[in-house]
Amino acid sequence: MWAYILKRLLLMAPTLLGVLLVTFVVIQFVPGGPVEQYLAEARAGLGHGSEGAGFYRGGQGVDPKRLEEIKALYGFDKPAHERFGQMLVQFARFDLGQSFFQNKPVAQLIWEKLPVSMSLGLWTFVISYAVAVPLGIAKAVRAGSRFDLVTSILVLVAYAIPGFVLGVALLVIFGGQLQWFPLRGLVSDHWAELSWPARIVDYLWHITLPVLAMVLGSFAVTTMLTKNAVLEEIRKQYVLVARAKGLHERTILWKHVLRNALIPIVTGFPAAFVGAFFTGSLLIETLFSLDGLGLLSYESVIRRDYPVVLGTLYLFTLIGLVTKLISDLCYVWVDPRVKFD
Repeated sequence: MWAYILKRLLLMAPTLLGVLLVTFVVIQFVPGGPVEQYLAEARAGLGHGSEGAGFYRGGQGVDPKRLEEIKALYGFDKPAHERFGQMLVQFARFDLGQSFFQNKPVAQLIWEKLPVSMSLGLWTFVISYAVAVPLGIAKAVRAGSRFDLVTSILVLVAYAIPGFVLGVALLVIFGGQLQWFPLRGLVSDHWAELSWPARIVDYLWHITLPVLAMVLGSFAVTTMLTKNAVLEEIRKQYVLVARAKGLHERTILWKHVLRNALIPIVTGFPAAFVGAFFTGSLLIETLFSLDGLGLLSYESVIRRDYPVVLGTLYLFTLIGLVTKLISDLCYVWVDPRVKFD
């Protein structure tokens, strides 16, 4: 196993390098880079008349010396291969760089946006698994019954409804018409002045609608996976032998069937749990005015804030590779029969 772990760790380096290289090459050909964005925003701020304000004109009318200074500010006075090499050295020191337009380190930006994405991701993860796994087991035990049919229809309907469409409906009904929940934000403006019990209630009050919009369509896959895994185990020979020996159905289910059926669910836990911390939903965050990682990524791409784009890509890819390795090792933990040869 240690040889397998070492091999996987060594493969992470070329994988990271490939992901960063492809992304870096692609953004070199994207029109409207940071320099052009800066010039366009500068003109919009100056407002050269009502017709010229905010209208992009490239470097036209800009002093060439000033243009070179702007390029040097963003590092575009150097060849692409040199910039790529500097970026790799920087990432090797786990320095994610400095945002072009927000004048903050990329790591600080991620840290500031993380609470919103963590709130959405963790609640979605916990509620999804808490509902999906028991529901999948119940559907497998009652396979073919009216309960199985009705819950399958409800799960598939919930899965078919886009999260942002459900979010709009929830906002209109419960936020607008009934006014049971707030329309925006993660907490109230006066949250710091509240007592701790009141803070918790206020936080849960704000997070209910966005989490509900995300969670309804997220547990369909886990529910059906659990059901199919349990059904597959129930039909195996050892279950028939256990029944022939007179074991109670509940004992067979909980001590034998679930131990094997939940292997794919348990091994997917690390990836789902870690992903919950760094999952940003752009549409949900925009709809409920939540400033999280999804909105940060979108704005960074739109504004061509390349340090944020590449820094977050590097961090999330590295986390994804490590999490994938942990998920594979979980197979050995839950099933000793698995061997890494």
